[in-house]
Amino acid sequence: MGVKELHESPSLSSLYPKALLGSLRKSGGSTLPSTEFVREGVVVDPAHLAAYNQVCGFRLDDVLPATYPHILAFPLQMALMTEADFPFPLLGMVHVANRITQHRQLRLDESFTLRVRAEDLRPHEKGKQFDVVSELLVNDSPVWTDVSTYLRRGGGSGEKTSRGQLSQPSPNAIWPVPGDIGRRYAEVSGDRNPIHLHPITAKAFGFPAAIAHGMWTKAHALAAFEGRLPEAFTVDVKFKQPVLLPAKVAFTSWSEGDGWAFELWNARKPKPHLEGSVVAL
Repeated sequence: MGVKELHESPSLSSLYPKALLGSLRKSGGSTLPSTEFVREGVVVDPAHLAAYNQVCGFRLDDVLPATYPHILAFPLQMALMTEADFPFPLLGMVHVANRITQHRQLRLDESFTLRVRAEDLRPHEKGKQFDVVSELLVNDSPVWTDVSTYLRRGGGSGEKTSRGQLSQPSPNAIWPVPGDIGRRYAEVSGDRNPIHLHPITAKAFGFPAAIAHGMWTKAHALAAFEGRLPEAFTVDVKFKQPVLLPAKVAFTSWSEGDGWAFELWNARKPKPHLEGSVVAL
């Protein structure tokens, strides 16, 4: 595997035009690039962490929420997926699942090495899917791992899966989701995909309204467990139907084994937006 070392975070303002140009080319190729992007000396800006915590519903703390490092990895993920040898254009890909493993608590004053790579291209009933793996390391030891699974629609050949149904239809809480949450999360995450920003731009991509970021819904759900989480755990989610903004969503959680299962669903219809689990290591 080749390594591409970066001395600073890639500029998202230059990557978005690159992604737009990449959308003009056809999908092609049956292999993912073997290059791993690496950046050393990654540190957290306290003001940025505070802004993220506020948008996602976490308390202010010097311990990082398990979902926060995804924000640090996002520019490298975009850089990887906009390279000329990447087989699929970035625009139009669907984020279908995300699994984060925190091996220990991460603190604000730490310095990390960040690694990002793509792997495991495989068939899906609606096209092809693959994983983008991001890792934070301290002294060459992984302390946090994020596996984001993306779907490229078209020419599906995988086995069909059953449509999701609610496991626990009685909610623990009802959350209003404001119409501007896509723009607010975009400010702290850098993810300015037009489907999240405004109804007009979302309609251009086939959505009736702007939709919430999947990683915002995961973070907001994880915030509901604050004070109960172990220091080391895995939080795994599958993204189902999008949250059309503004919205009212229902959150349900229940004990399961060494952790919890949870669902986020439309408060007016028994249809899940997200289903997931938290398991202690």
